[in-house]
Amino acid sequence: MDKHTDKRTEKPSGTRKRGLHSLKPVLQHLLNYKLRLLAAACALVFTAGATLFLGRGLQVLIDDGFGGGTEEALRQALDFLVLIGAAMAVGTFIRFYLVSWLGERVSADIRTAVFENIVRLHPGYFESNRSGEIMSRLTTDTTLLQTIIGSSFSMALRSSLTTTGALVMMFITNLKLSLIIAVGVPLILLPILFFGRRVRNLANKSQESIASVGSYAGEVIQHIRVVQSYTRESFETASFDREVENAFGIARRRIRQRALLVCGALLMLFVGMSSMLWTGGQDVITGRMSAGELGAFVFYAVMVGMGFATVSEVWGELMRAAGAADRLVELINTPSLITDPDEPRKLPTAAKPELRMDHVTFCYPTRPAQKALADFTLDIPAGKSLALVGPSGAGKSTVFELLQRFYDPQEGSILLGGVDIRDLTLNDLREHIALVPQQPALFTGDVRYNIAYGKLDATDEEVFAAARAAHAHDFISDLPEGYRSHLGEQGVRLSGGQRQRIALARAILNDPEILLLDEATSALDTESEHKVQLALEELMRGRTTVIIAHRLSTILHADNIAVLDRGRLVATGTHTELLESCDLYARLARLQFREAQTSAALVSDAADAVDPAAHG
Repeated sequence: MDKHTDKRTEKPSGTRKRGLHSLKPVLQHLLNYKLRLLAAACALVFTAGATLFLGRGLQVLIDDGFGGGTEEALRQALDFLVLIGAAMAVGTFIRFYLVSWLGERVSADIRTAVFENIVRLHPGYFESNRSGEIMSRLTTDTTLLQTIIGSSFSMALRSSLTTTGALVMMFITNLKLSLIIAVGVPLILLPILFFGRRVRNLANKSQESIASVGSYAGEVIQHIRVVQSYTRESFETASFDREVENAFGIARRRIRQRALLVCGALLMLFVGMSSMLWTGGQDVITGRMSAGELGAFVFYAVMVGMGFATVSEVWGELMRAAGAADRLVELINTPSLITDPDEPRKLPTAAKPELRMDHVTFCYPTRPAQKALADFTLDIPAGKSLALVGPSGAGKSTVFELLQRFYDPQEGSILLGGVDIRDLTLNDLREHIALVPQQPALFTGDVRYNIAYGKLDATDEEVFAAARAAHAHDFISDLPEGYRSHLGEQGVRLSGGQRQRIALARAILNDPEILLLDEATSALDTESEHKVQLALEELMRGRTTVIIAHRLSTILHADNIAVLDRGRLVATGTHTELLESCDLYARLARLQFREAQTSAALVSDAADAVDPAAHG
């Protein structure tokens, strides 16, 4: 089998069993902080022991303090209680701080691990997974885990320890009453077992519905101008309201199940407590046990009851955390279909390497039956410019995505300097390439940050030089804070031509050997187009350049033109050669130049209408 066999059959498992074992990866993150975890555990055990000792202090207070008949005995009993309380306070402070710190730290580590994997996933992953849902996992789910680790998980451990200790102390204090309580314990567990699974399933659905709400809102906000231009505010509000109500309905069912769980556990608890108090009260009346012993026993019984009530309440939160952990671990473990080779090769040290697509056949993962490219072969000489021309859907953008190795072809190979790009590391490949898209991608930051994204360690002088080469320095200098002016989300504070020149400055600063241009001037006005075209000429000089041409007038001087149709290479040649030898190219040229002549005629007619004498 070819070592470059397609890996699209590798998918993250979606059939894992969900349960508390899903929290195991989270616990593994906790183990990275063994000393703090050990200190928190010690503080937890110490606090639980001090809490249990309160029962002994209560017995001393009743039998010796109240029953001793002297102020000194009462004072000693109260001093004993205060000492226990102080120990509890110190232990609780240490436990709360360390456990909360661990919750925040592990949440941050998981969030970083998720993002680290997300930014390395192949672009095809985001075709079938909504960005809003991914963001919800990255924020909401990690926040939930932080709450669980920093609060609920600690409460569950503390309650488990105190409940176990209280049960032991109960048996030591009075065996008969302990047996009554022991009979009631299984009854308390029944609601937990019965409602626990329902709570867990509804918790998972609740998190998914919240992710759906966030995804919907994010999409509407991203396209707010379209929404408002079509006056669809009411429509989107109603649609969003349905999403919110659906999420609320699921949350309401989850809350009801949790409330029934707690209600059932408490009801069973107090039925058992009442039976115990009836029997214990008779023993005190008959003198078979002291009031202090009964008081201590009641204290331990209350601790057992509170422990079970806490565990039953926290159980639902733990189930939600298990679902959140499962989703986050899935993101962390999702493999990228585009990976570095096990034994990467290096490009030859010769000057500008040439590109070649050799009998490439490719289908997008979401459209496996439709060939975007079929038996496609194309040579791109080093240091020359090649324009890709063809109708919509011909495969031009696919060529760009394959050259950058966002996808791997099912058949054939792509060679850079004679080396299959799958044998190069992704960094080695992509550091030779820069893309200037039709719609420039700008980040929320200032001008300098966006230009320097092409070279993170660039000096101010290098940034300024790149801006001048892109004919952007003048308008940047006119901004309120110059290169430190913030552009807003996606550069919304700049015009289309200004955004494009910022993107060009970034590419110039990157200084690539191979330049991919997705017709960077097609959506600009005449003045902006002229300035961007000047910058492009500067950028293309001496570089291997591949251009997606939407307007043939912009690529008349390309060294070579490749005509594509339905994923196949139809013809190659210069503009003059293709007009004579390629019917498709000739038809596209006639249509576009006819439109240009029509537009020119309309402009002339409009000018005549305004000033007839000027053309008389």
